[in-house]
Amino acid sequence: MAKRKVRRTFEFDSCLVIVAHPDDETLWAGGMILMHPQARWNIVTLCRRSDRKRAERFFKAMEYLGAQGQMGDLDDGPQQKPLDKREVEDTIIKLLPSGKFDLIITHSLLGEYTRHKRHEETAKAVCGLWKSGKLSAEQMWMFAYEDGGSKKLPKPIRGADLRIKLSDDIWHKKYHIITEIYGFRADSFEAKTAGRKEAFWCFGAGDDVERRLADRSKEK
Repeated sequence: MAKRKVRRTFEFDSCLVIVAHPDDETLWAGGMILMHPQARWNIVTLCRRSDRKRAERFFKAMEYLGAQGQMGDLDDGPQQKPLDKREVEDTIIKLLPSGKFDLIITHSLLGEYTRHKRHEETAKAVCGLWKSGKLSAEQMWMFAYEDGGSKKLPKPIRGADLRIKLSDDIWHKKYHIITEIYGFRADSFEAKTAGRKEAFWCFGAGDDVERRLADRSKEK
């Protein structure tokens, strides 16, 4: 497969990040957000609004990131019962501050680790809304991480369209959000996963998202 050309400079003004849980925005894209404070960041999380402690921490993280945040309250119980795609899409639409953005960032259809249904359901809903035009953006990026089938902590995929290495200052800020604002211990999954590198799949209008990710999955 020919290597895809990706814009290497960040030239977006209005950016929307849609994630399943409070902290996902920081784990998978916190460095990208912190590196570009000039952009207008809106962050939507689909779960945990009724979790008072988690919600409070989410909005503190938004203040630290310089972002606007909205929270949904989709079921996030340990059983991870499948959600209807329409319910996820409707929740996203209701939480949006507006319908047009320069860039949308969300989970991968393949997930970031084995295996969290809410991440995959969020990705499918965002992808469907973007392809239908209900979510308008020049580009859509998806987090590009994998854990080798639970054999290791999630790491950026080597062949991702875009990989960035965070400066010490940016990484320390990202780590601060995870450990001091969200309150995860240094030996937690979250703290260990908040790495110094971030990676993304990058898509433009007309890209066949499902096919490209399926092809990359076969290559791994």
